[in-house]
Amino acid sequence: MKIKYITVFAATILSLTSCNKFMDRPPLTTLDDDSNAWVSEENVRMYANKYYVDYFYGFGIKDNNGSAPIVGFTNTDDIVVLGNQPNFTRSVPNSGIWSYSDIRSTNVMLDRIEGKMESILSAEAKKHWLAVGKFFRAFAYSQLVQSYGDVPYYEHELKDTQVEELYKPRTPRNEVMDHLYDDWRFVLQNMRVNDGEQNLNLYVAAGFISRLALNEASWQRYYYKNQDRAKKFYELAVDAAQVDMNSGKYGIVTDYKSQFTSKDLKGNKDMVMFRIYDGAVGVTHAISSYCNLQESTNNGPSTDLLKAVLCVDGNTWENSTVADAKKFDLANLVKTRDPRLEAMIYTKPNALNKSSFFYVTKYFPREAEKAVKVNGQPMPAEYTSNKNETDAPVLRYAEVLLNWIEAKAELASLGGPAVSQDDIDKSVNKIRQRPLAKEAEERGVSKLPDLKIGALPADPNKDADVSPLLWEIRRERRMEFAFETNRLADLRRWSKLAYMDNSLNRDLISGGWVNFSTEMPTELVGKNVNILSVVDAAGKETIYNGSNGTAMNGFYKNQTNKPRLPFLNQPNINPYLTPIGIVQMDQYAIEGYVLKQTEGWPQN
Repeated sequence: MKIKYITVFAATILSLTSCNKFMDRPPLTTLDDDSNAWVSEENVRMYANKYYVDYFYGFGIKDNNGSAPIVGFTNTDDIVVLGNQPNFTRSVPNSGIWSYSDIRSTNVMLDRIEGKMESILSAEAKKHWLAVGKFFRAFAYSQLVQSYGDVPYYEHELKDTQVEELYKPRTPRNEVMDHLYDDWRFVLQNMRVNDGEQNLNLYVAAGFISRLALNEASWQRYYYKNQDRAKKFYELAVDAAQVDMNSGKYGIVTDYKSQFTSKDLKGNKDMVMFRIYDGAVGVTHAISSYCNLQESTNNGPSTDLLKAVLCVDGNTWENSTVADAKKFDLANLVKTRDPRLEAMIYTKPNALNKSSFFYVTKYFPREAEKAVKVNGQPMPAEYTSNKNETDAPVLRYAEVLLNWIEAKAELASLGGPAVSQDDIDKSVNKIRQRPLAKEAEERGVSKLPDLKIGALPADPNKDADVSPLLWEIRRERRMEFAFETNRLADLRRWSKLAYMDNSLNRDLISGGWVNFSTEMPTELVGKNVNILSVVDAAGKETIYNGSNGTAMNGFYKNQTNKPRLPFLNQPNINPYLTPIGIVQMDQYAIEGYVLKQTEGWPQN
């Protein structure tokens, strides 16, 4: 499904705030709630248009990429940042609280469909548009719940005169999620299979529900320790994913890198949803420019990520029989590791990446790389500044498959059917057997072998409380979504933020393996004395002193890199949930109500 965006100015119904939207749908002119707003299905469709850019973000527009890959999601164990590593919130903010604008808006939509359109919409159309409204409302609530835990729940339009409702206490998370569960089941039963090429349909909704239900199931299992509720949402995640898997519409048919660098994803079976960019109408982004091998960057792959990559015999580097499996120089990694690594990182150390010296090129097309680095041509203008036109995956079929197999594996550990080899073949192995790019094959890249339940890798770094199968499914997610936006959310829902504690894991503040004397001798200069250092595979650190250049061979670490401040097991700090602001709590008190602080944070 595609969504093509051009800038329009949409006036919204019911005096809701107007804002710029980027869709190829006509703007909705000013309508009156009592006379001409809710008189046709097309009006409902245009009303729902405004939610697309809020939930199907893609690469953003122009320089508006604050939540885009590489730029806005650097606080993970996959990325080392030059200097101080990003910190988790460590104190209650002066001001800050949830936004309910989309929830109010979807409640208006749902109320009007029920109250004003009984004679206008067919029974089928009414169910579909109720499903659309419930999908977007549940999407908004699920994001709030994952951030704050308990949040006030409203399922009808809230008016300014309803003071008691405006200041109602936070609704318990489980109650909110039970409403969402019912909404998601309604969506799966009533949304149209096809509502036109550019519109939300059952398969798109089901794919997102598989993600959101899996998130809640994991929170219930690992954070709240409620196994019955975990089972309920894991089962929903499986059911939702199977809607897409049984449809025959999707497949794993495209090489990894092309999914992020294509100018035309239309008809691509790897895409459940994607977003089109088109320079001809001024709809562009800037993500490729951050990877264009001319722009410097302070974000690069961490040593921890590089060590987690499997060798091409399917084993960890510690146990692999592949020749040179214990070497981490880039030329060797390309040939001995998971092929996704070659698709994400330029094949030579590069000083433009100041944090790792391994330069991420996941969003930079191969043909542009060849033109600039091999043929010596000027950088195409479309890969500079905010002129990028590559289409953005919004939801990939690979994620649906990984959501499905993870939920299946979790259910097996909760008394459900055991995961079969056929289950693994339909999910993990289908992804592993995707085509390789011609350029990758020419570099000696190989596919990973199929994952076998009876021969799982023996990883010496595996957590004792995670089964070998789940460990490998989680590793698969890490590699599939590296340098995207999933990793921190995954660590939170698994209650594994300890992976990001620098005092427990020193591999978080070093980057790629570099032999400075042979690969980057120009870095062995006076200004880098006591700045450059390397760490060998055993953890021994050597700091450059001006005369020990031949010893500078190891994982690069900049001496300005400093660990995160402590965030685990600290009084009045809960890195898993977001605190609300003091100003908002005071406002409630002034009106005679009590707004409780988020769990784990101080009330006053």
